[in-house]
Amino acid sequence: MTLRFRRTVSAALATTLAGGALAGVLLTAPAASADAWRDKEYWLKESGITNAWQVSKGAGVKVAIIDSGIDGNHPDLKGAVVGGTDVSGAGAPNGQKSIGAKTEHGTLVATMLAGRGHTTPTASPSASPSTSPTVPPAGGPDGITGVAPEAEILAVSTWLGSPNPAGKTDQEQIPDAVRWAVDNGAKVINISLGSTSPDWPQSWDAAFLYAEQKDVVIVAAAGNRVGGNIQVGAPATIPGVLTVAGLDGEGRASVDSSSQGISIGVAAPAEKLVGGLPGGGYAEWAGTSGAAPIVSGVAALIRSKWPEMSANQVINRIVTTAKDAGAPGKDPLYGYGILNAEAALKDDVPAAASNPLGSIADWIRVHRRGDFSTPSEAPVASPTSAAPTLADPTVPAAKTPATMDDALPAAVVLGFGGLFAAIVAGAAIQLRRVYRNPPATPEEAETGVLETVDPPAKK
Repeated sequence: MTLRFRRTVSAALATTLAGGALAGVLLTAPAASADAWRDKEYWLKESGITNAWQVSKGAGVKVAIIDSGIDGNHPDLKGAVVGGTDVSGAGAPNGQKSIGAKTEHGTLVATMLAGRGHTTPTASPSASPSTSPTVPPAGGPDGITGVAPEAEILAVSTWLGSPNPAGKTDQEQIPDAVRWAVDNGAKVINISLGSTSPDWPQSWDAAFLYAEQKDVVIVAAAGNRVGGNIQVGAPATIPGVLTVAGLDGEGRASVDSSSQGISIGVAAPAEKLVGGLPGGGYAEWAGTSGAAPIVSGVAALIRSKWPEMSANQVINRIVTTAKDAGAPGKDPLYGYGILNAEAALKDDVPAAASNPLGSIADWIRVHRRGDFSTPSEAPVASPTSAAPTLADPTVPAAKTPATMDDALPAAVVLGFGGLFAAIVAGAAIQLRRVYRNPPATPEEAETGVLETVDPPAKK
């Protein structure tokens, strides 16, 4: 028997996709062992990551993942999560309870960024049938290996995508999350969350300024067109943030699993991704939610190799070594180009005078009339009523998509009302094939397959 789980999507999102029409598509797949998932991580080679490992694997660097919470007990994350918190008021104090509308999201991101893999234990011939299997050790040939497999994770859980039972809004949670990550030693912050609006609440200014002044690299997902993000949305529009666009399987700008805008810094794989699920499972998924941790992982590799290198120079190294694509030079689809992790770790890169993606401090001085000469502990009042639009509405539209796989990524509601009436990573994750080891139920043991599918109908 195949177990089928269907999730509902909010009415607001339904009106965005296919004129409000949603239809589930059931995808079937043969059972797979954990090492088969390792074989699906094509980006490790194609993005130059395996060669970059000759230089660094991220040891000694803490990366904060601001997301839906992380299952630190996943076999591929054993020993990876070294701290955490909950800023929603509804999660676990250590950030390891999966919460919100898409509970699997944070664990998917974490395994792609810093998964260690594992060794699947083999049953002893003399073992009693009732004997419990030993817990697999961290590290090994099976499961997911992240881009920075020796980096450490700080789990910062947020409640996004449905009404927070604790009452704390997304506008309150994000700055609290950023500030906590900085104060607890994160050198890189991954935010695979976003909105359909290029503007951000003024309450965020001080937190992102704080991170900038404390020399922390912030990486954010650009969002996905299939979820309504035609243009990049906040926080990926904040100056100084390294915004990541998505590529399809052929290395072109993805039409569905990406967005576009003048704030994009670099592009990375965003289709046919794989990651871990809470409880020990795995899934295929898509979206810039997954492209962002690939780039965050490379930032961790660099910060491990050169601990004294500034955040500005880390970002400069990533964008300078990117392979130019699309229109010559920086463009709204690829930014500076396609991620090249090997070049980022091995090439000689001249130092930049400043962050090539801008500075939130400079932006505040111009647009908020603020003067932040020292790190600020609280937002400063502004004489202006709203931040100006950063995304350029005149950038060219993407070309018609090439023939894609048999199902589109599923759009996911990120928040409700206000700024985040949008999507996780600006939008979309697609859980196409899910397997658990060991099986969660007798029915699952019969087939080895647990499928979670909720994509919109393709018109």
